[in-house]
Amino acid sequence: MSHVPTPAEAREILKKYNRENFHLQHAETVAKVMRELSKKYDPGQEDYWEAVGVLHDIDFELYPEEHCKKAPELLRENDVDEGVIRAVVSHGWGLCSDVKPERMMEKVLFATDELTGLIGAAALMRPTGMSDMEPKSVIKKFKDRGFAAGCSRDVIRQGAELMGVELNDLIAMTLEAMKA
Repeated sequence: MSHVPTPAEAREILKKYNRENFHLQHAETVAKVMRELSKKYDPGQEDYWEAVGVLHDIDFELYPEEHCKKAPELLRENDVDEGVIRAVVSHGWGLCSDVKPERMMEKVLFATDELTGLIGAAALMRPTGMSDMEPKSVIKKFKDRGFAAGCSRDVIRQGAELMGVELNDLIAMTLEAMKA
């Protein structure tokens, strides 16, 4: 019988397939943002959103060429709920998956996954890190195509559109969630 894992269970599942600190840290960052934004978009579902954030890149470290394709198999091996699996696969929509984000939680994951990378990279460039970072600093880095070139601006823009929010608002919300 499949189930929705708690955030703690999700971390145990993730660690079966991921060892690199970078991947574990990215999972934690996305999970934290998902938890914070669930309070606004789906109150009472914080644990669910956080668990999805933890698991979203479960297959990336071992199977980068099969990202979002290997995840369902790994998650089913761990009796993870199909709703969680769908959310995980949908975050790769248009890149490595044809599953479109439909629930707000899926849209938030799609929108913030790349954005957390951009904000994290911007924070590394500052002596004070993220603590006093303003959305306008992130927007400036967003417009600089050469900065954190691996973070897809198109995906971030598309995510904001899917969520029905302005890009600047998405950046501000994600930054605040990362600071929380």
